[in-house]
Amino acid sequence: MQRFADKVVIVTGAGSGIGAGTAQRFSDEGANVVLAGRTREKLQRVASALPAARTHVHATDVRLLSDVANLVAAALERFGRLDVLVNNAGVAPTGPVDEVGIDAWNDVIATDLTGVFHCTREALPHLKATRGAIVNVSSVSGIGGDWGMSFYNAAKGAVTNFTRACAMDFGPAGVRVNAVCPSLTRTDLTKDMFADAALIDRFRERIPLGRPAEPADIAAVIAFLASDDARFVTGVNLPVDGGLSASNGQPKQA
Repeated sequence: MQRFADKVVIVTGAGSGIGAGTAQRFSDEGANVVLAGRTREKLQRVASALPAARTHVHATDVRLLSDVANLVAAALERFGRLDVLVNNAGVAPTGPVDEVGIDAWNDVIATDLTGVFHCTREALPHLKATRGAIVNVSSVSGIGGDWGMSFYNAAKGAVTNFTRACAMDFGPAGVRVNAVCPSLTRTDLTKDMFADAALIDRFRERIPLGRPAEPADIAAVIAFLASDDARFVTGVNLPVDGGLSASNGQPKQA
């Protein structure tokens, strides 16, 4: 399946986890992929598994508008157009409001929310030209609360509604804007959680499909939302959660 042949895709947070899986998926489907993230070495490891002629690495801190402007310019210089933006870069501090410091709040808002704004703003003129698509990586934490993750909930909740508003604003220009809302996924951010077998067993009990997600599970849905198969889909925040959000929250009884 080559849905993205000759298309150009920017993926932020592409050095690991969902971002790396997403870059791999778009590349497998024929795309020219621009890998963005803070750590060049991580990006280069991901790029080493992709076709060199269709892959570009650009170290980027999405918190900085100047970095994002340079990222978009580099994508255009290398490949000449932009068709898809995947806003995936994120951090996830944990702890209650009265224990986690202001620096953590500022970092998660700057990365998970302002970074999405920066990338969207810089990419939009070029996506309008190609009638392209944006896929934001929100979270089930952006559609419901978590214990001890209020900072992350605030940022992802904002991304969820930003997605809806941008879909309304830019639909007339032919730009679709959607988001995926993953549940627990095996990434660098969650490796400590996966080291706790009892905790993972509790997640499995809550997830109807019986397991946490792998990055490829999320990447497949991102690719769908960016593709012409979803040409009449915009403003959607799609849970990719193995059925977790189907529950009303009560515990399993048998």
